[in-house]
Amino acid sequence: MKAIEVAPLLRGLTFDGEKGDIVVFKETLEKAELNCTAEELAAKFKPGMCSVSVDGVGGFLLGEDYDDAVNGTSNVRKITGRAAVVNNKVAVVTGGAQGFGEGIVRELIKNGALVFIADMNVEGAKKLAASLNAEAGRTDAFGVAVNVADEDSVKAMIDEIVLTVGGIDLFVSNAGVLKAGSVKEMTLKDFKFVTDVNYIGFFLCTKHTAPVMAAMNKPTSNYFTDIVTISSKSALEGSNKNGAYAGSKFGSVGLVQSFAKELVTDNIKVNTVCPGNFFDGPLWSDPERGLFTQYLNTGKVPGAKTVADVRRFYEKQVPMNRGCFGDDVTKAILYAVEQKYETGQAIPVTGGQVMLN
Repeated sequence: MKAIEVAPLLRGLTFDGEKGDIVVFKETLEKAELNCTAEELAAKFKPGMCSVSVDGVGGFLLGEDYDDAVNGTSNVRKITGRAAVVNNKVAVVTGGAQGFGEGIVRELIKNGALVFIADMNVEGAKKLAASLNAEAGRTDAFGVAVNVADEDSVKAMIDEIVLTVGGIDLFVSNAGVLKAGSVKEMTLKDFKFVTDVNYIGFFLCTKHTAPVMAAMNKPTSNYFTDIVTISSKSALEGSNKNGAYAGSKFGSVGLVQSFAKELVTDNIKVNTVCPGNFFDGPLWSDPERGLFTQYLNTGKVPGAKTVADVRRFYEKQVPMNRGCFGDDVTKAILYAVEQKYETGQAIPVTGGQVMLN
């Protein structure tokens, strides 16, 4: 066995009814409470062990949180009630360095999660993680590089996470891109760019995350984990002159339903959250590439002469008269995690703009 196979198994062996211990891989340990072969691990491991050495694989440090595992100075937050649904669980948020993703990262940490901020902008991800850790006075976040449209990059991200903390309890597939334009004019290059990130990226992240979660579940067959993709209200109804984006999001709902039926045997729940428009984020408000600018330039809003005109047009479409915020989306994610009897669902968070039949 390899370290990336042993670490999730150890996390599964320490399952306490909600989550397992953080498991940190070290190539060698001077002393370990348990020295064994990979074949002996499940039989010889005892709850409460803090260090394990596996012949031919390496050493592993265990603890309730990351700081506890690494140096025995635990500062575990005592979150109770419904807010504890992700407490001391490992979460990953792709596209987490900015926009919706950053909002989700911050809210998950508030609820006690240890979060990996995965982004092509790895410097931004690491800077955000360092800031969050300094603010908390503990290790709450890590920055990690990923291009979700590249399989080697996705696999490297998952391997890095597993060797750092042992496994993944919640994977939030948030990374997404948008290119607006008429079907009569859009280039194949732009269409494939949107599809590669929004659709294929979700497939690749699920492909490489699911085996880790399955390994965590194996010792008890009772370890529930979650994959949640952040889709869009455009996954629930078409979007004029925005077919590449809407099509990729409609497609992701099909993947969610299909993956949910397959992965339920490993206690992996797969759901999607379909937010309304995050008007204040870079996707909409970037002055050069944001949707307000794109829609103005493509003439999507009749009569609009300025970016402000476009924004007012879209705000008026929402019954609740505002855009969506990060905490709106995170509440839906937490619902998907807490609800053990729900998988394969598309959860709208649209301020009433799109309502399901």
